Amino acid sequence: MYGKLVDMASSKGASPSDNKSSAQAAVDAAQAAVEIAQAVASGTLRIPRASAQLAAQLPDLLENLAVATERLNSTIDRAERYMALTDPMVRTLDRLLPQLEALIATGNDLFKALSNLPGISRLGRLVSERSSSKGDDPKNPRRRAKG
Repeated sequence: MYGKLVDMASSKGASPSDNKSSAQAAVDAAQAAVEIAQAVASGTLRIPRASAQLAAQLPDLLENLAVATERLNSTIDRAERYMALTDPMVRTLDRLLPQLEALIATGNDLFKALSNLPGISRLGRLVSERSSSKGDDPKNPRRRAKG
């Protein structure tokens, strides 16, 4: 096709019949170029409709992604600030928890040892009766009837 256009340009000084054939060649070349352009255009436009719609929405999706990323970054920054504020408290709790666990274990060991002593259950009932009677109201008629 390019060769035909070059031949046509070089034949300017030719006879009228040659000019007609070169004009026809130029028309043929132009038609061929149009066909090639249409083939290329139709080949590149063979995209499914859903893909074309997604491609059209891509700029909005990227903008939404940028906004969401910015919000996520600010949330992460806020969480890091909160963690920095709570860090001393967490370190203090880490130091206290082993001591509290040891204290609870000692209390459990003491309870087990005392529960094996004879008569301790009676002592427990006496203490629980005294503690419940201190909490009662002396004006309560039921309490006066018992006493």
